[in-house]
Amino acid sequence: MTHIITVAQQKGGAGKTTLAVNLAAWFARSMRVALFDIDPQHSAARWMQLRQGKPNLPTITFSDVAGWRLAGELDRLRAAHDLIIIDSPPHVETDARLAVRAASLILVPVQPSAPDVWAADSTLALAKAEKRPVRMVLNRVPPTNTKLTDEIRKMIKTQGTATLAATLANRTGFAQAFLNGMAAHEAAPRSLAAAELQAVAEEVWGVIK
Repeated sequence: MTHIITVAQQKGGAGKTTLAVNLAAWFARSMRVALFDIDPQHSAARWMQLRQGKPNLPTITFSDVAGWRLAGELDRLRAAHDLIIIDSPPHVETDARLAVRAASLILVPVQPSAPDVWAADSTLALAKAEKRPVRMVLNRVPPTNTKLTDEIRKMIKTQGTATLAATLANRTGFAQAFLNGMAAHEAAPRSLAAAELQAVAEEVWGVIK
């Protein structure tokens, strides 16, 4: 069975692509992973270009087919992979609907702010309409401001949406790794960023397996 994780968020700067590529690289250590970039900004595609030619990194299949060919491309990737991670577009239109409909799990990254949470409303409504499971992921969390994080968790809970227990802090390690076409655990295996990525990935896998 092929699992599909769709990473979705309408608000820019929430870390959608960073989450998608880091999870793809993490899971590619032990399974056949495809990264599917249907975001018009194509940041995941640029990350893949930076990754090309680097030795000793696990293989990640990449596709950016969108539009009327998207459904067929998903079927093709399903046939050859254990996991597909979709970096979806920042709007709820046809491609995003297909990505949500196909998902085993939808991950919605949010910075610990009310506007980020509010911006997810359309994605959450679409997931509910398609009866797809959702987890919000607190991203770029200030490491020292636990009160703010707790308040945002409570806000999300009142909306009836589940949040991962694991979080990703606002660490330069994620940005630095991205610049080199790598994930946090590849660039600095013993870093706090790598440990946080592992915690998120293991929790995500526990949800979808």
